[in-house]
Amino acid sequence: MNSRAYERALATAPHILRPNWPRRLGVVAAVGLVLAALAAMVVDLQLAPEAIVAGVGKLGRFAHAAFPPSDGGQWRRILHALGETFAMAFAGTVLAAVAAAPLGLIGAKTVVGQPVVHFLFRRALDWCRGVPSLVWALILVSAFGLGPFGGVIALALADIPSLAKLFSEAIENSDERPMEGVRSAGVSPLMALRYGLAPQAAPVIASQCLFFLESNFRNAAVLGIVGAGGIGFELQERIRVFAFDEAAFIIILYMVCVAVLDTVSQRLRARLA
Repeated sequence: MNSRAYERALATAPHILRPNWPRRLGVVAAVGLVLAALAAMVVDLQLAPEAIVAGVGKLGRFAHAAFPPSDGGQWRRILHALGETFAMAFAGTVLAAVAAAPLGLIGAKTVVGQPVVHFLFRRALDWCRGVPSLVWALILVSAFGLGPFGGVIALALADIPSLAKLFSEAIENSDERPMEGVRSAGVSPLMALRYGLAPQAAPVIASQCLFFLESNFRNAAVLGIVGAGGIGFELQERIRVFAFDEAAFIIILYMVCVAVLDTVSQRLRARLA
């Protein structure tokens, strides 16, 4: 590179041709701190190579015992538990959507124009979203006993804040011109929401509910492991008695059902888009 070309390049990008040593040292120090923190975590969590090798060996024995999969002569009970899991997911999603609908209206700036109320309401939803469904299930199973009732309420309580936030965003992103046109006809505020807002927000809200139904069907199996009924309870029982062939049958059947539900939900959401 000749001197004139170097001068033009230096004028264009001086930060590349002239190294910024303090910045480079800062980057090196940050990388060193991250690596040191990672090493400390590995030591604290006891991620030793021999433990990993021993665990992989046990997993191999479990996999060998799991094949060929078998229903153990209890396929009716397994199918009933699978249906119970879907019922938990569906009921939890419906309850959450019904409770989140008015909350979504309150959280939308285009409906409630008070900045202080909007800010406090959104922060309250953020705080409530910090409690996962598994924690709710542990609390509710202890309160109401074993069974799907606690699982349904746990799914609903975990979904309400998230759905309310998504509903409010869908309402805020709606076009206000249909609302203004309906209001100009002198209708009530409720009728303005019905005919000016609902036709725009309803497809988005329905798509979000379908997505949460998929997620809840997967989460319901985890809740069953802590006593909320469904297929998770059956799976936990098989693993507890080392019936890995029956556990493998349940897992494979559950994966097929999840894939079918995801496919159906995806097609429905594509039509709503």
